[in-house]
Amino acid sequence: MDIFDTTPLGRIVNRFSKDIDSVDFTLPQLWRAVISQFFSVLATIVVISMSTPIFLAVIVPIALLYYFAQRFYVATSRQLMRLESVSRSPIYTHFSETITGVTTIRAYTVQDRFIDESDNRVDKNQVCKYPSLIANRWLAVRLEMVGNLIILFAALFAVLGGQSNPGLVGLSVSYALQVTQTLNWLVRMSSDIETNIVAVERIKEYGETKQEAPWELENSKVPRDWPIQGQVVFENFKVRYREGLDLVLRGISFSIAGGEKVGIVGRTGAGKSSLTLSLFRIIEAAGGRILIDGVDIATLGLHMLRSRLTIIPQDPVLFSGTLRINLDPFEVKSDDELWKALELSHLKSFVKTLPAGLNHEINEGGENLSVGQRQLVCLARALLRKTKVLVLDEATAAVDLETDDLIQKTIRSEFTECTVLTIAHRLNTIMDSDKVVVLDKGEITEFASPTELLDNPKSAFYSMAKDANLV
Repeated sequence: MDIFDTTPLGRIVNRFSKDIDSVDFTLPQLWRAVISQFFSVLATIVVISMSTPIFLAVIVPIALLYYFAQRFYVATSRQLMRLESVSRSPIYTHFSETITGVTTIRAYTVQDRFIDESDNRVDKNQVCKYPSLIANRWLAVRLEMVGNLIILFAALFAVLGGQSNPGLVGLSVSYALQVTQTLNWLVRMSSDIETNIVAVERIKEYGETKQEAPWELENSKVPRDWPIQGQVVFENFKVRYREGLDLVLRGISFSIAGGEKVGIVGRTGAGKSSLTLSLFRIIEAAGGRILIDGVDIATLGLHMLRSRLTIIPQDPVLFSGTLRINLDPFEVKSDDELWKALELSHLKSFVKTLPAGLNHEINEGGENLSVGQRQLVCLARALLRKTKVLVLDEATAAVDLETDDLIQKTIRSEFTECTVLTIAHRLNTIMDSDKVVVLDKGEITEFASPTELLDNPKSAFYSMAKDANLV
């Protein structure tokens, strides 16, 4: 995930659109043109040389002129192409941001500001594009001149060389007249290949980015029904988002018994979400380890690990397609099971009102559902998976208090035998937890039952509960 954290979206879009287009479409056409023009030039030179052999004497100096003109052009053109590619990315970034925030832009009537910003970025791109076109014209003028030299010498040698066959003289001069254009295209196309190779270079860079851990490990000896208990143990666990950054979890150690309900609380930036990301190995450990039922998760394939855990995320994620596909992407559950999950997540009455029912089409990102409904779809998905470890990452932040209470009741009744880790947005959602972990600056400050912590007025949890008017 490092690359998405550190690379602007426009740059990624640029490489997956324009650069891929250059590699898949532009370069093959250029190669075809170069090969055909090369053989045309070769045939022309052979014909002229056979009719007037003295012509071979001027081929070498003319070829050198072509070579130096091309080398001078390519070195400049390649750098101009790099500048043009880099200056194109901000246009995509700005366009993407504008589309995402178009409702806000209209609400504040600042359309002109965004149009001007877009124009400025396009202008900067054109500043880099224009010299590239001018360089192309520069090359064309010099190539025309050198091509005309070939015509001059071919005609001159045909006359001065005392060639007695007028047919051969005509053939030689007519071929020489064609060669100017052919040579121009040969040099320009070969130069364009070198220029467009920049796209290959940029894609290759992405091809060499650091990969996630293996998806499957063939020699993994984990039982098919792992985890059985759902026991989670953190041993001196440390994690950072990428090399060179500070640790976000600084050696935390605690143990959760199978089936326990644990609340995780802390101020913003305390490391709550980092803890769940570590559990799914979205970010890898910088030290220590996490054990689930005695198995170090770092020794597992990512598919094995992530398929045995369930998360209801803070930002609900839905995909374009039917409601059925979003609930059961692998199509392994029956309709009865789907309706049961919808009933438990308090969505059944809503889905019943839809004309298509379970086949209701969901727009990209779930745009045609409210945020609360999206969250409930994610809850229904979790109910269908029913794994031994469930993580709630502020899962009820987008729903009202009444729906929150209903969701909490469902989780308590349906996940009684599961280990539930709840990152609390509202403290009242974790008041009935077995244990509470209080994080501060990546370290555990308190770990005990809620009643025990509330009995101590000096505890950080007590002060949080007081701020929330719960004590």
